[in-house]
Formats: sequence, structure tokens, C-alpha cells
Amino acid sequence: MRCLLLAVVLALLAAAAAAADAKPVLRTVTGVPTGVSTGGGEESSDELYCDGWRLSVETGNAGPWSAIPSRCLEFVRAYMEGERYASDSAVAAADSLAFAAQALASGDGGARPAWVFDVDETLLTNAPYYAVNGWGSQEFNETSFDEWVDVAKAPALPASLKLYNELQGLGIHIILLTGRSEFQRNATQVNLFFAGYHSWEKLILRQSPDIGKTAVQYKSERRAALEAEGFKILGNSGDQWSDLLGLPMATRSFKLPNPMCSAAAAVKRLVLPLLDSNRSDEHLSAFFAIVLLQGPGAQRKFDDRSATPWPLCSCSFILVM
Repeated sequence: MRCLLLAVVLALLAAAAAAADAKPVLRTVTGVPTGVSTGGGEESSDELYCDGWRLSVETGNAGPWSAIPSRCLEFVRAYMEGERYASDSAVAAADSLAFAAQALASGDGGARPAWVFDVDETLLTNAPYYAVNGWGSQEFNETSFDEWVDVAKAPALPASLKLYNELQGLGIHIILLTGRSEFQRNATQVNLFFAGYHSWEKLILRQSPDIGKTAVQYKSERRAALEAEGFKILGNSGDQWSDLLGLPMATRSFKLPNPMCSAAAAVKRLVLPLLDSNRSDEHLSAFFAIVLLQGPGAQRKFDDRSATPWPLCSCSFILVM
């Protein structure tokens, strides 16, 4: 009996000693780094801040913005020109392929399995354009971007081209759904062929009736039309949430990386409407509610070329950084 009690005491002492040396399982979260909270200029603080800023942009937490913060310009350039952008894109493509193969193997593809791709920053990368235009540090210039589109020399995003060919090899119908306008069809087709894409089922661009629609509304309507034709949209790949959101959605949606997405968003226009005297009180109330939600840090800039929920002029947002 004494031996048993001694063994129990020794075991308790050993456990207490181990507990004293052990690190706690639950740890407190580190406080906000100084460089983030105060805007410090240390190189390490900038990298930490900019990595968090990129996450905020990719998740949509940053809201509408117009230009990359000046302290993050080098970070974005290094990300886009280095291995991280290519690696992040490759991971998204690998996840997409794994899902597609599994869906087909389980019989979830239906009679006409389809995959929807956005074009800009999804199949094609406009990195050559942004490289000479400040990597998104400058306010988006639609005129100069349209001129770049006409050149039709944007290269393929390698991971997306590989995924594109692999999905075709699985027998999946490829649908290209872009925010570009119908007048850019020829340049878009030429560029896609130049980059190595071929044999798509459909290339859908904005038509005249689509003028005045948000990207979400326009792309949702096109996906609905595809489903009405008998396609089962297994996957949808895009670099912006407006490429993916809205009903009907694909079975799975895949967000590609793009730290310049709000700068690039001017191509697809994330905008709010201005109202004229013919609009209803309900529309007016909704408009002011949205404006109030933007907070005091938003400066509105108006033009008459944007795609809005109504065929009026529009406002894009410039966050004061």
C-alpha cells in the first residue's frame, strides 16, 4: 500500500514539474504591430502591413479603392514579378482541377458540364500594361487600357492555360464570360489565340442591353442563360468577387489572386449610380443608404462611361490613403 501511495505521489510531482515547463496551449494574440497602426516607414513594417493589406483587398474587406498605397508599390511589384503570384495562381488552378475531376468521377457534371472563365487577370495577364503604369499605383485610365486591349498581346497566365487545357481534356465545355464590350470581340479573340487558348464553347461579351448593369448582375444573367441552355456550371474562375457572386452560382467558385483588383476593377466597373429626376423615392433611399455605408473616407469621382445599375452616369471611389 505504501509503495502504491509513493508511486502516486511521484507521478503527481512529475506531472506538476512537466506542467511548469510546458508552454501554454492557448496563447494571446500579438498586439497590432507598430508599423501597421502608426503607418511607420520601416521596411519590415511595410512588408508586414502590405501583406495584410493584400489579404484585405483579396477578401474584399478593403472595400472600394482606387490606388495602391505608395508604401506597398514595391511589395506589389515584387509579388507580381516574383514567384508568389505564379505560385498562388498555380495553387488555385490545382484546387480547381482536383474538384473538376472529382465532380465528374462522382457523376455531378450532368450532360453538359461547363466551366466559366473570366478573361482579364484570369486567362490573360495584363502585367505588361501595369508594369509601365505603376502596378496599380496610378488611378485607372480606361482609355489607355482600351488601347492596350487593342494591341492584343497580353500573355496567358500559365497556371490558367494549363487548367484550361486540362479541363478541355476532361470533356468540360469552356465558357468565357468577360466584362469587355462587344466592340472588343475581335481584339479579344486575337489575343486569346496569341496566348494559346482555343476551342472554347462561347465567348460572351457585354452587349448593348448590358450597358447600365453591374458586373454581378450582368454575369449572373449570363450564367442563368447558360443553365437554361442545359449547361451544368461546375466551376467559375475569376480574379474578382464580382466574377463569382450572384445567382445562379457555379457549384464551386475559384477566386484567383490579384492585389490590384480594385485598380483592375475599372475594367469591369464596381460602381454606384447617380439618380436623375425620373428615379423613384425607393431608388433614391437605396442610393443614399449605400453612400452612407461607404463612410467619410470615400471621395467620389463621376464620369459618363461606367456600367451602372441604371443607364446613367456613375461614381467610382477613391479611398484617401
